[in-house]
Amino acid sequence: MSDFTVLVIEDEPQMRRFLRSSLATTDHALLEATTGREGLAAAKTHRPDVILLDLGLPDVDGIEVTRRLREWTKTPIIVLSARGQDDDKIAALDAGADDYLTKPFSLPELLARLRVARRHSSELGQKADAVVVLGEVQVDLASRVVTRAGEEVRLTPIEYKLLATLARNQGRVMTYQQLLKDVWGPRYASQKQYLHVYMGHLRSKLERDPARPRLLRTESGVGYRLKVD
Repeated sequence: MSDFTVLVIEDEPQMRRFLRSSLATTDHALLEATTGREGLAAAKTHRPDVILLDLGLPDVDGIEVTRRLREWTKTPIIVLSARGQDDDKIAALDAGADDYLTKPFSLPELLARLRVARRHSSELGQKADAVVVLGEVQVDLASRVVTRAGEEVRLTPIEYKLLATLARNQGRVMTYQQLLKDVWGPRYASQKQYLHVYMGHLRSKLERDPARPRLLRTESGVGYRLKVD
């Protein structure tokens, strides 16, 4: 079997048959999922080299699937969709897709896009871990589950987004402005009080001694860093 794996997240049987037969003569190993949730689970379990993603899935919209994938992986994503409007393409690319093919498309065009994605995938090197281990705290970026000493920690959506942003950049200093833009949006780039409040919430839930944090570090006057001694 090829060591280059393509995950197809597509609910249309005809399209899956076309891709299956088209890629059978190449050196690509194929995985299939018919819903967004199945695709997210398969991406976490099998860690494919490239993902072919339909936007019109029956459960989770493909753009949302792209956003969730981009929370923990840089695997190249090629969107396959009947939506040909520029707004749809821009939304998919803004969400983190690498490329976009409008249905119907030809096999040579698909293979050309896959060759580009394959080069990109090889340049990424070692695939990032979906689970970030921080001492007794674990952040599963694919499942959006946080545990401490084996027990699940309940976080609000904002608390989770802040922690996940720090976890994806473990060891790096994230400035106040960077965090505010990533978590709340560009309009909130100067609202440091939001960060201070939510960082306090996270420390109370994750630190052994929230008054003397070892995990969620303050870089005075600059921002925060996620670090384990």
